Amino acid sequence: MLRSMRDVDRLIIPFAELDRTPYAEEFVGAEHGAGGDVPFSVILVHSPTGAGPKVHRHPYAEVFIVERGEATFVLGDERRVVGAGHVVVGPPNVAHGFTNSGPGELRLIAIHGAPRFATEWLRGDDATWASPARSDETG
Repeated sequence: MLRSMRDVDRLIIPFAELDRTPYAEEFVGAEHGAGGDVPFSVILVHSPTGAGPKVHRHPYAEVFIVERGEATFVLGDERRVVGAGHVVVGPPNVAHGFTNSGPGELRLIAIHGAPRFATEWLRGDDATWASPARSDETG
């Protein structure tokens, strides 16, 4: 239950307060909400042409909302070019990734079906796209 404006204020997070990687801001659900109980995490991607994470997988589903630009997605053994106005679903444990294959900036939202990111990089670690390390995580 929200008891005061202070309770509401901690539920509104400016992008500037989110963890950053070179091409994204990250919202970790377990670190927010009433008692850290937000059951999903979100990555706000803004990448230049040619940029994208290496192929990886998660033990949960990931949903991508392509807002602007064009991306070539890898889902398992398949590749698809997807433009703005589409939703792409990455099922649990299926290898996936994307690359900005358009001429301008790619803007997409990646919704992870877990309160914390759990990523297995399948072609070597990806320091550019890996989530920042947190002191409360192991491995």
